[in-house]
Amino acid sequence: MKGVTQLDDTVYVVCLLSSTIARFNTTTHQRLTDIRVQGMSRPLDIAACARTAWLYVVDSGARCVWRVSPDGADIQRWLTWSRSDTFTPLALSVTSSRLLVTSRRDSELRQFDTAGGDELRRVGLPDYMDPWHAVESPTGTFIVAHNNTQLDQWQVSEVNTEGQVLRQFSGSSLGWPEHIAIDSQGHILVADSGSRRILLLDAQLALRRVIVEHQQPWRLCYVEQSGQLLVKLPYSVAVFDVLQR
Repeated sequence: MKGVTQLDDTVYVVCLLSSTIARFNTTTHQRLTDIRVQGMSRPLDIAACARTAWLYVVDSGARCVWRVSPDGADIQRWLTWSRSDTFTPLALSVTSSRLLVTSRRDSELRQFDTAGGDELRRVGLPDYMDPWHAVESPTGTFIVAHNNTQLDQWQVSEVNTEGQVLRQFSGSSLGWPEHIAIDSQGHILVADSGSRRILLLDAQLALRRVIVEHQQPWRLCYVEQSGQLLVKLPYSVAVFDVLQR
């Protein structure tokens, strides 16, 4: 598992079992100086917040979220969970002011303020949900990529702040929706890693089309201003033009 994000003119990539954040120029693709995060042992996901100009990295090894400045000059072990806490951070997503952290061990989402780190909300999910990633929608609901353990079926579900399921997208062809991204209109991009493709769903979770095939996407970062989708593949980062206008 690995992660990719973009902030301004730089792409940031984390790799499993690595203590560094790799940086690349978005125009030239030239590799810049890596950021070394001492103590980071198992980074699983990375996201950037344009409003705060911080990078956020979920580290399951250190059981924390690191907050890192774009140049690496300021590195903080920002959110930390003790070993006695069953909440095990797996993935994260960021809006302009809120950070959403997903845990697989607990069927729960936790939301924090991106500036101060104050916990804002806990969203308890149905017991059958084994969540992999979640994002907040423009309407304040949450889109969750998960396994339905009752049906033994992969699904993408929309839940409200009480954790009640509003609608779902599923099907036998959905192989493993490991990561998702969302735009300001509520369109959802799904990294269906198990079926080696990326799906585009509308705001009602109806399938619009398959936008990428024959790749194994692990992590997504959609840059709405340019219409470009950054995709972390097993050994590289691919960039696709998926402008939805």
